Amino acid sequence: MRVLLIKTSSLGDVIHTLPALTDAARAIPGIQFDWVVEEGFAEIPRWHPAVAEVIPVAIRRWRKNLLTTWRSGEWRACKQRLGAQPYDLIIDAQGLVKSAWLTRYAQGPVAGLDRASAREPFASRFYDRPQAVAWGQHAVERVRQLFAAALNYPLPDGIGDYGLDLQQLGLPDKTEPYLVFLHGTTWDSKHWPELYWRQLAERAIAEGLQVCLPWGNSAEQARAERVAADLPGVSVLPKLNLAGVAGVLAGAKACVAVDTGLGHLAAALDVPTLSLFGPTNPGFTGAYGARQQHLASDFACAPCLRKQCNYQPTAEEQARFDLTREQPLCFTRLNPASVMARLQLLLASEAT
Repeated sequence: MRVLLIKTSSLGDVIHTLPALTDAARAIPGIQFDWVVEEGFAEIPRWHPAVAEVIPVAIRRWRKNLLTTWRSGEWRACKQRLGAQPYDLIIDAQGLVKSAWLTRYAQGPVAGLDRASAREPFASRFYDRPQAVAWGQHAVERVRQLFAAALNYPLPDGIGDYGLDLQQLGLPDKTEPYLVFLHGTTWDSKHWPELYWRQLAERAIAEGLQVCLPWGNSAEQARAERVAADLPGVSVLPKLNLAGVAGVLAGAKACVAVDTGLGHLAAALDVPTLSLFGPTNPGFTGAYGARQQHLASDFACAPCLRKQCNYQPTAEEQARFDLTREQPLCFTRLNPASVMARLQLLLASEAT
């Protein structure tokens, strides 16, 4: 059986789809998936043994300059590739109009979330086989349920298995135990204060642990360098692709992460990870796996789900906290001392 899967972005959403592929491969021997995914995340589907072919798209880049995209022939080539062969089933696991639109160029019946289940209800108009999947549960479980319904197999019990082939990832040559701090994220409000990262690094060094700091852009690199400045045992990694970051994560003793796509990658690699949540809800999109722990702020307005913090500090908070370095204030409930204490418990549980 050959299935075309459409799940283009984001990094976390792509990773959340992997356990559903594992379920399907175990339920239907010989099933193979071709996966349509954004070019920046095309490495990840290749790590799953049920994926036969990866079809990169560049919707984010194409939308910025439609005329150049048309003239270059990229869009035409994409449509031709999507329609090159018939599929037993096409699954749009994104539930957006942009992903549903891509199904028009492929050959085969289309399954996806029904109107009440999709993030963009209009997308369901493109599907031959709309499926009802309840909200109010983790994104991984929603995708697993969609696949089970669309492919007609019973949903397996227990925690989903990402099923990655770790042999494809080269592990770093490190002899000392090390932590990885995943400090980069998209929303301003999801950033744990830089001051706290520095203080946590100091506490880790005092425990005899090395710390590695990856980065993905110039702002993240500059922050990593400030956190690591004059701290022996804290290293800023070179610029790495996803496979390189995955290799570093796979060899880590543990990770500390904010709500970020790389935190989901750590979960997919089964790395013990402590994830810090301020404005977002770990119950729906937190790192998923048996070795994942979440620390969520109990601040009055959390989780607010806002990309920019608009909380107005009280007079007491203005006196108590450094408002230039301890923002957003919801993260003051997750200070370095409490995070280190929780991290020590996580490390101790892994040692037993």
